[in-house]
Amino acid sequence: MIPIFKKTVLLAVPVAMQGLLNTVVNLVDNLMIGSLGATAIASVGLANKVFFVFSLLVFGVVSGSGILAAQYWGNHDVKNIRKVLGISLMIALSGAILFLIPARWNPRMVMRIFTTSESSIEMGAAYLMVAALSYPCTAITNTYVAMLRSVNRVKEPVIISCVAILTNITFNYIFIFGHFGAPALGVVGAALATLIARILEMTLILLTVYVGKTPLACHVRELFGYSKEFLIQFARTSAPVICNEFMWGLGTTIYSMAYGRMGDEAVAAITIATTIQDLAVVLFQGLSAATAVILGNELGAGKLKRAENYARYLLILQFFLTIVAAVFVVGIRWKVIGLYQPGISDAVAEATSACLIVFALFMPFKMFNYVNIVGVLRSGGDTVMCLFIDTSGVWFIGIPLAFLGALVLKFPIHIVYAMVLLEEVYKAIIGFIRYRQKKWLRNLAQEIA
Repeated sequence: MIPIFKKTVLLAVPVAMQGLLNTVVNLVDNLMIGSLGATAIASVGLANKVFFVFSLLVFGVVSGSGILAAQYWGNHDVKNIRKVLGISLMIALSGAILFLIPARWNPRMVMRIFTTSESSIEMGAAYLMVAALSYPCTAITNTYVAMLRSVNRVKEPVIISCVAILTNITFNYIFIFGHFGAPALGVVGAALATLIARILEMTLILLTVYVGKTPLACHVRELFGYSKEFLIQFARTSAPVICNEFMWGLGTTIYSMAYGRMGDEAVAAITIATTIQDLAVVLFQGLSAATAVILGNELGAGKLKRAENYARYLLILQFFLTIVAAVFVVGIRWKVIGLYQPGISDAVAEATSACLIVFALFMPFKMFNYVNIVGVLRSGGDTVMCLFIDTSGVWFIGIPLAFLGALVLKFPIHIVYAMVLLEEVYKAIIGFIRYRQKKWLRNLAQEIA
């Protein structure tokens, strides 16, 4: 049992660190933007919902691809890993263009989807125009990072993230407030800083892959040339994951449409609460990514019984970590909320605190779903069931309850948030039943062969 925990730490900690660093930069962004007022926080938070849906689409692409890549790595098949990289890049970049076009063509129309506040629309549109240019860079970076993770190269992306984050924070300071002779651009300055950091991050990742001669370093022609069997298996494994993440992301973005109609203060509260709770969530993002790679390697090597045992150990680990993380969120909430004051009102601060307590209460269900769905079930290609669990929870439970609470019953934001999180309870029950059925224990690499 000890080797599995050692491997989990080696894989999960760098991924969690990378997520933590991204969360910290989001927190710093929010603090800097928060000094401009609640409307600035709300507008940037809503504008970033476009990036959120796009990033989940890319996450779906790389998660589905990562399942195959991890199993190929367990089977020592570098040739097919490179083909997975090629098809993933094509899909991710196509998605980036689809999101870039409306964000540049009519950003005000995009913002009107989320809010009726004219001040938020105006400010958010200006931010979106610049930030959208970073989407292709994100597509390339995230695809290569996921593939590096599948071949157990996790340290380099963390170091590169550190550099990108420091760059982002530095240029935020320069462009938001107008230091060192630069103009004070406000929220547009935050978008410009993000764009510069994304370009640098992409450049460093590509240099790492090709100069460092990783297994992903190859000629362009090696990224293409797919057999019929390969395409069928890729579609069966990845298409449900891509659809899953996109539909889940679209659904959770619709939550923001409900929040956006509750006023700028409600949006500011849920935006701040989400940023703070992400400090705990990154740990489980790392654990779920490590679970997918570890189980994928074992399944690809044909060691199904060992994979089953490892899954049980990792889910037990998740439970104990959840208790610690929930206490952490509740314990630090006022210290972090205090950093936003006096930029936010006491009412926003109280609402943020209440949302964080609600989140902590639902964490056992939400974090189990992270590790079970993204890590365990997907590792063996049980992606159609994952699609059903995620989308049915969001669209049939979360969305109806969000609009019922926000627009019909007119509950305060923390009660609406609690109603939305009831979908996590449903998903945990269905997901646990599926885990016990063991239909995820499959060797996909062997099936293709």
